[in-house]
Amino acid sequence: MTTFGALFRGINVVSISVTDLDRARAFYGEVLGFGPPLYDLPEAGWIEFSSGAAGGNVSVTLAESSWTPSAGMTLVLNVEDCHAAVDELRRRGVQCEDAQVFPGFVTFASFYDPFGNRLQMCSPA
Repeated sequence: MTTFGALFRGINVVSISVTDLDRARAFYGEVLGFGPPLYDLPEAGWIEFSSGAAGGNVSVTLAESSWTPSAGMTLVLNVEDCHAAVDELRRRGVQCEDAQVFPGFVTFASFYDPFGNRLQMCSPA
């Protein structure tokens, strides 16, 4: 029997559906600060950002499609201070919910991209 660890070697890409690559590039690259894309292929409907600067090796991809906002998948990003990150994202015009604290575990908050996709951020409690 093959175990999960023996079969899969990690996560390569997390793909987020968007309807407008230009708006998505600006939001993820500039507003969220993911920086310049690793790959920017508008003719293929694909923009890929590295999360390497944030301490990971999973790429975040924006894939253009006609769709409705996701409800089942949530990208969760690590931040140093969730409360401060909420304030900063709101300053940048991002729709952001108040941070929730689970004492002794985690502080997290949901926020939304221009297409209605829910993302989250978390920090220590």
